[in-house]
This record gives sequence, C-alpha cells and structure tokens, in this order.
Amino acid sequence: MTRPRFDPLAPPVPGDPVEVVPGVTRLVAPNPGIFTGPGTNTYLVGRSSLIVVDPGPDIPNHLDAIVDLGAGRIRQIVVTHTHPDHAPGARGLAARTGAEVVGFGPSDGFVPDRVVLDGDLVIPGEFALKAIHTPGHASNHLCWLLESEGLLFAGDHVMEGSTVVINPPDGDMSAYMTSLELVRNLDPSLRAIAPGHGALIGNPGMLLDWYLAHRYEREARVLDALSTAGSSSAAALVPAVYADVDESLHEAARLSLWAHLIKLQREGRASSTSAGDPEGIWEAL
Repeated sequence: MTRPRFDPLAPPVPGDPVEVVPGVTRLVAPNPGIFTGPGTNTYLVGRSSLIVVDPGPDIPNHLDAIVDLGAGRIRQIVVTHTHPDHAPGARGLAARTGAEVVGFGPSDGFVPDRVVLDGDLVIPGEFALKAIHTPGHASNHLCWLLESEGLLFAGDHVMEGSTVVINPPDGDMSAYMTSLELVRNLDPSLRAIAPGHGALIGNPGMLLDWYLAHRYEREARVLDALSTAGSSSAAALVPAVYADVDESLHEAARLSLWAHLIKLQREGRASSTSAGDPEGIWEAL
C-alpha cells in the first residue's frame, strides 16, 4: 500500500497521495485538461472506515490506486455531481470494494444505491459528512461538509485558481449565486475547502467573497455590453465581456454569459424570445 505524506500545501499531482488535513487524503486522477486542471481530486475521508468523495472518471489504474490506499476500509462512495470527470468511477470502485454508492439521484448514467437530500449524513465510522445541496454548476450538485474539521468538499462549486463554467439549461446562474451565498454564510464558518480540482483552499471566506464579487462584476459587463449593442447573441457579446480571458476559453465563456443573460431576464433586466436557444437574440431592458 502506498502511504500518503502529510503536506497540506502540496500541489496536486496525479497518482501522488497527500494527506491534506488529518484523516483526509487526496488522490488526483490522471485526467488533466483545460477544465480539470491537474486532474479530478478524489478524497478518502476517515481512518478505520473510509468515505471516498468523487472517484472521478472510470480509469482502472486510478480506481486500483484508490483501493490500494483504502486497504479494505472503504464503506461509502459519495459524489458531488454526475459530470463525467467526477462520478463514472463510482460503479467500478463499488465493484472492487462492495461500498455503498451515495448521491443526489440517478443522472447521466450514475445510479446511487442511496439517494440523499440536503442535510443528510453519511457516517461510516468516526467521521461524518453532511450533504449540502448547491445547485448552479449542476442541478444535482452537492457539497459535502466535514463538520468536525470545518472542511467543505466542494466538487465544482468553487475551484482553486479558476472560476466555474455554468452551462444552461442544467447550469443555472441564479441558483449558483444563491448557492455561493449559502456556503459563504455557513455557521460556523468554513476553515478550508477541498475543491474538485486544484489545491486545498485555506482562506475560504476570502475566496467565496471574490467569487461573488467576480460574478456580479461579470454580470454588470454583460448588461453594459448588451445595452451598447442594442441587441445581440451571447456569442457576439463574448469579446467585449471577456476581453480579459484568453480566446481559447471563449466558447466556455459563452455558456456562462448565456447563463447570466437568463438570470437577467428573470430579473426583468434583459429580454429574449428564445432564451432557451444558445444562439438566441437578446435585448437590454
């Protein structure tokens, strides 16, 4: 069995197990990319009995490495959401370990053994995880709170080093902003965030404040650009709204911009007769 070293500040490296807080080990899947960073973070939580958070994609070598680290102690597998870089490995890991698969519900080929709702607990041993429903990035997104450590397993709700794409119709900017506020106002306040991609975040309040301010600033740019254009598609607004973002990311930016426009329509600040069409034409009100 590979033994993890205790190094909270270690940068994520695929296949390198690191204990980021006592009793929580991170193992990064070998799926690096423009939206996954170094790869998807899988976490093993506990000591005598383990919960695996986000087994990641169905990559046999990664699942075998999780089993090796778990050493017969894995009891539950929980997912934050059912996107392909977070949940598909759950069934293969369950077949290897006999662990129970837990999630918000069946979707995208993911079928949990146990469905949980906001506030439900998973308690296999000495550590307990509390489900917090945080829709926005995905309608079935859950963050998992390790209350004893003030540590939030955030999936794709927030990340270290980048923002999150909101892709309608399942992605919802209004719900996302509400979910950010929810996590920011948890009592007691968080001490750290373990994101689905990137390093451990030790200043969660500061990061969440930045996320909220950044989204409101981007929304103001959307409305300003739309007012200047008179009428426009989401794609045509991207160069003005995301002038500070590399063009290689503009397609992803278009999705979040569309999500902002839908939110503005709900608030009576923009209008479109084809809001559900990513190529629809919008006007400012």
